[in-house]
Amino acid sequence: MSFLKNLVCKECKREYEPGAVYVCEYCFGPLEAQYDYDAIASSVSRAKIQAGPLSIWRYRDFLPVTGNNYVSLCEGMTPLLKADRLAKKIGLKNVYVKNDSVNPTFSFKDRVVSVATTRAKELGFDTLACASTGNLAGAVAAYANVAGMQSYIFIPSDLEQGKVIGCGIYQPNVIAIKGNYDDVNRLCSELYSVYKWAFVNINMRPYYSEGSKTLGFEVAEQLGWRAPDRVVVPVASGSLMTKVYKGLNEFSRLGLIGKVETKICGAQAEGCSPVATAFRNKTDFIKPVKPNTIAKSIAIGNPADGYYALDIARKTGGCVEAVTEEEIIDGIKLLAGTEGVFTETAGGVTIAVLKKLAEAGKIDKDELVVVYVTGNGLKTQEALMYAIPKIPIIEPTLAAFQNIQE
Repeated sequence: MSFLKNLVCKECKREYEPGAVYVCEYCFGPLEAQYDYDAIASSVSRAKIQAGPLSIWRYRDFLPVTGNNYVSLCEGMTPLLKADRLAKKIGLKNVYVKNDSVNPTFSFKDRVVSVATTRAKELGFDTLACASTGNLAGAVAAYANVAGMQSYIFIPSDLEQGKVIGCGIYQPNVIAIKGNYDDVNRLCSELYSVYKWAFVNINMRPYYSEGSKTLGFEVAEQLGWRAPDRVVVPVASGSLMTKVYKGLNEFSRLGLIGKVETKICGAQAEGCSPVATAFRNKTDFIKPVKPNTIAKSIAIGNPADGYYALDIARKTGGCVEAVTEEEIIDGIKLLAGTEGVFTETAGGVTIAVLKKLAEAGKIDKDELVVVYVTGNGLKTQEALMYAIPKIPIIEPTLAAFQNIQE
């Protein structure tokens, strides 16, 4: 049974059939999946969820698909680590790290792509495509293979080699574009009108973005069916931040958890921080920027959901904060040095923002805080080339070892 009703415009609230559309033809607002929550309430329970598969599909009742033929690599149900050493280092008591770097293609994008690919198959598409800053590229290529679909991947030409290789191994059609992500995305928006492909983050976006809700669901379940007091989420397009919030509130609406009073905090790099700048300047206008940061996976200068992320930060008592390149590297090293987790640069951003907020006294020491790590550090090794100590090379003798110990 499917509980997907239709798509609805987030601005004017006009409703659309749940097809391959993503923008309102009247006001050009973004479309979002809408569900029959009364029907979900009669079907869902904590016990049913816990009896489900160890993947995002344990939350199938909340996802925008109509059948049960999921395209899945067992994504989701990633560790929620009690980060006591990290917490002590930054002066807090109750910090958890949601480690999504251990998904099948090593980022949270597996969640959204699993949902988008499943829906694309239901709608009859035979080709999957995307504009990507790297993590999405690998996920789309992998899931297209599992689904038996062709794939076309469009990336900026200066993408990190770890992400290029992590995508290329699946042998998709990869095209590198001279420009940043916003240039790539503009091209894909033109291609969408010519080629009848399922662009996961364009015409499949209403379905694709819903996969991010599972990061809210899982955290609530893993915490013993409660919402955290605060979360820190990386901000690229802004969609992830909005969907974590939506997921927590859907669980609350159906009585699976209590009232949600979570402060939603967004994290950006200073070299691409249009949402953080708008928050700091107390304005609703998000001025597009040209990205210039090592945190390429969240380097979107014109974030599609930036306004909505900004609104959620404000109404929940959260914030959107930015950190420097040096702080990003320090964040990566801090997480590795305290909790043994090697995150990519986007995770360095969230850890650095957590540390910055804690040291500024903006987080109560007793708050239960969850910080999201969304990708694996092996994908962005270039950022750390000069941050790792030089390794000594010695002869295989005791004397040689003792010489370097002096």
